Amino acid sequence: MKYYLIAGEASGDLHGSNLMKQLQVLDPGADFRFWGGDKMLAVGGTIVEHYRNTAFMGFLEVIKNLSTILNFIKKCKKDIAEYAPDVLILIDYPGFNLRIAKWAKPAGFKVVYYIVPQVWAWHKSRIHDLDKYTDRLLVILPFETAFFRKYGYETTYTGHPLLDEILVFKSNPDFESKYHIKKEIIALLPGSRMQEIKLILPIMLRAIKNKDNAIVLAGAPSIPDDIYLQIIEKEQLTGKVILVRNETYEILSRASCALVGSGTATLETALFRVPQIVCYKGGKISYMIAKKLVDLKYISLVNLIAGKEVVKELIQNDLTPENINLTLDDLNKNRQKVLNDYDQLILDLGKEGASRHAAESILQTVQ
Repeated sequence: MKYYLIAGEASGDLHGSNLMKQLQVLDPGADFRFWGGDKMLAVGGTIVEHYRNTAFMGFLEVIKNLSTILNFIKKCKKDIAEYAPDVLILIDYPGFNLRIAKWAKPAGFKVVYYIVPQVWAWHKSRIHDLDKYTDRLLVILPFETAFFRKYGYETTYTGHPLLDEILVFKSNPDFESKYHIKKEIIALLPGSRMQEIKLILPIMLRAIKNKDNAIVLAGAPSIPDDIYLQIIEKEQLTGKVILVRNETYEILSRASCALVGSGTATLETALFRVPQIVCYKGGKISYMIAKKLVDLKYISLVNLIAGKEVVKELIQNDLTPENINLTLDDLNKNRQKVLNDYDQLILDLGKEGASRHAAESILQTVQ
């Protein structure tokens, strides 16, 4: 069968690639065409547009790039129509994917949404669009099924795909020697988008510049080395910060603590049982708009799933070097409590095999 997938950022690329692998197992003749990244490309098929070109963060940034985004949507619709897939698989990336769904379902295409938009956080009216313009909703957070049921809509809970990704991870014993690491690691994961890295990474670096640790920075696949190196040089930390690419799990499997941007990385860090501080800063106008629209007590997946503050979130004006250092001191004192909360979180996430469950549900939808 022919599968058309749309993922718009690094986490979607990761989950999309694992889904594609499972679809290949169940359907050896699977043909893929997609918007995604290097991980999906490694599985096979044809890439239409790389997510590095389509990832825009924040309300103001979206408005600034609106004409570019609209052109991408037009290109995507045309490409889907020409490819005529048996099923269209939308992976997260709601601003773009919901627009595609509203066009694709009435046009006669089967539409499956995998990793549905966080409608429980903001813009709840999208719940009705999700049901109307899709054939199946596949959710990955344990509370989402009950949330949708409140509105009369059924979903399929697949489990969270990160559980499988981390389960199969095998550590490289030569990692430390490869990067000449001889001290405890503080991991820096400032995000995967250019805007957030430029805002968050300098503050992280100022906070840890006097720490007697190995400072290891996880580079995002779509961000050039020069961006990181310029920021490191500006903060006068050349030679102290170790930039590592495509080995985030190697870093997390060894880190004593981590400074993490919001998003999937917060959950990955928790699954590796690394105490963390969630660091988020957006553009001033975008943040003000988001604050009015988003109905959430927490921004990190860890705290949202747990329903309480497991990890400290330093957001916008609270994200300062001084606050990071104070919170790091608290982490050292409360380390065991954080680890206990992580263990409960892992139990709450439940079943493994998310990508396989998702692939099975997709085939059931099409057949």
